[in-house]
Amino acid sequence: MTRFPLAQSRLSALRTRMEATGTDLVALGPSSHMAWLSGVHPHGDERPVMLLVSRAYAGFLMPSLNAASARQSTDLPFHLWRDDEGPLAALHDVLRACDAARPGLSVVLDETMRTDFSLLLLDHLDTPTRRFTDDTVGALRACKDAAEFDAIKAAHRLNDQAVQAAFEALRVGMTERDLVQVIQDFYGAQGATLEFCSVCFGPSGAFPHHTPGMTRLERDMPVLLDTGCRLNGYPSDMTRCGYFGTPDATYTEVFTVVDQAVRAAIAAARPGALARDVDKAARDVITAAGYGDRFLHRTGHGLGIDIHEPPYITATADTPLAEGNVFSIEPGIYLEGRFGLRLEEIVILRSEGAEVFSDMPRDLLVRPVLD
Repeated sequence: MTRFPLAQSRLSALRTRMEATGTDLVALGPSSHMAWLSGVHPHGDERPVMLLVSRAYAGFLMPSLNAASARQSTDLPFHLWRDDEGPLAALHDVLRACDAARPGLSVVLDETMRTDFSLLLLDHLDTPTRRFTDDTVGALRACKDAAEFDAIKAAHRLNDQAVQAAFEALRVGMTERDLVQVIQDFYGAQGATLEFCSVCFGPSGAFPHHTPGMTRLERDMPVLLDTGCRLNGYPSDMTRCGYFGTPDATYTEVFTVVDQAVRAAIAAARPGALARDVDKAARDVITAAGYGDRFLHRTGHGLGIDIHEPPYITATADTPLAEGNVFSIEPGIYLEGRFGLRLEEIVILRSEGAEVFSDMPRDLLVRPVLD
């Protein structure tokens, strides 16, 4: 009996997908795909590491240096190779075990795998056809199971607390980097790590991917905080906006528009809807308010082991959304030289619609200035 029932269940589901899609071989590198399927996340360098899965066999091409550590996470067979001998003999062994010598094999490649790993594999197959993981591992990963929901929810509960603590820590003269440190320390005290953090004071918020710097917080200044932690292997992601002092009328107006766009997109997010319809729901609200040209990015991205993964919620995405999909809804309006305002929720699709992970309200966070 396997010590790793979740990996066995996912491997079985992958083989069902392989049968349905006519796939003979799936090749995964040291990536989030490998971690999701097998629980193994080996050190990644130039030494070829691959998990090869056929409909009857699964095994690793594994450098000996990684074997002892990886063995703690899987009971799948290893085809080992040492630095002084190279990987070719071990690669041939695992390909034979996968019955991969016949011509015209339909091969799925991990799109995140190093190019030299992919070419090494393809060079030792006979006229294969190849594609990426969209309809196999990717399709399975896009629909989260109960354990993944619980992990993502736990990360978001912690994120809620960190964001609240960050807004309470605002003080005149502190820098954006100072606030990043407050958030990072909060995560660390709870056993999590910083996944990313964008702190934007004042005009910095008009840059959607702002890198926190030495901008200092002043009285009556808008604050945008987009941050996420990683807890037990899964990340959180949330954006909240507020004001240090008294918000002006324009800021309050824009905040209301963006919040209405979030609400519209959440209402449009249902199983069977197209990703572009969710994007359109948010974009239409912002366009109707006269800020259409100030919404500078897509409405959302999927989230799982990776902070960005399918499905992507864009104006051109014809992807049908499915129950179990997890993705962000994060419209924004960016007024250069003044402020940017983005509100972000991560949702999971249930049969009846979208469920938000964060328990923190999206209210305009007004922080009084403390002398």
